[in-house]
Amino acid sequence: MHRAKPIIIINFKTYPNSIGENAVRLAKFCEKVAFETGIDIRVAVSAPDIYPVSKAVSIPVYAEHVDPYPPGRHTGSVLPEEVKSAGATGTLLNHSEHQIPMEQLEDSITRASKLSLVTVVCADIPSKAEEIAKMKPDFIAVEPPELIGGEVSVSKAEPEIITKSVDLVKKKHNIKLLVGAGIKTREDVVKALDLGADGVLIASGVDLAQDPEKALRELLP
Repeated sequence: MHRAKPIIIINFKTYPNSIGENAVRLAKFCEKVAFETGIDIRVAVSAPDIYPVSKAVSIPVYAEHVDPYPPGRHTGSVLPEEVKSAGATGTLLNHSEHQIPMEQLEDSITRASKLSLVTVVCADIPSKAEEIAKMKPDFIAVEPPELIGGEVSVSKAEPEIITKSVDLVKKKHNIKLLVGAGIKTREDVVKALDLGADGVLIASGVDLAQDPEKALRELLP
């Protein structure tokens, strides 16, 4: 069966081996695999690492989060203007580890989009994904929180989450769908794509691997 090449986003989170100098090292592995395979691989890194990572690689670099505020009195906030200036071309939003109230989420999507930042918005269940789809992000990533970082993937444990999300997000709102949580094998990725996803959001399967380049290659369909 012919299918388009998937979009793979590696979320670096803040593991010791995916921040600082290690973030640059990991991003270079991702870039190497992307160039050699032709797969669309993107990385999401913490705010302090956006500048050095974006200078070191040419694949898309996303912020792990942005706040909805305009420039001004917002001490400690991460603004879309800041991450774009640092070299980010997109952002993750509403990850289960950094959730945003829905009214703020829509503001964050709007602010980021106005700056031409790609928005990848996370949702825990298909109905929430449909609610977010009305805000018109570029991608929605559905990740059941109970499976994140685990050994069983959403593709195997709850494939109906993917099929429902395909109906509610892709077919109804024409928004690209990513899925994540527990994805650690090529079989997990292939099944997600066969069920209708456009790609996957991965973290620990690559970030925590002893050989992250090998782990990433072995995931690709």
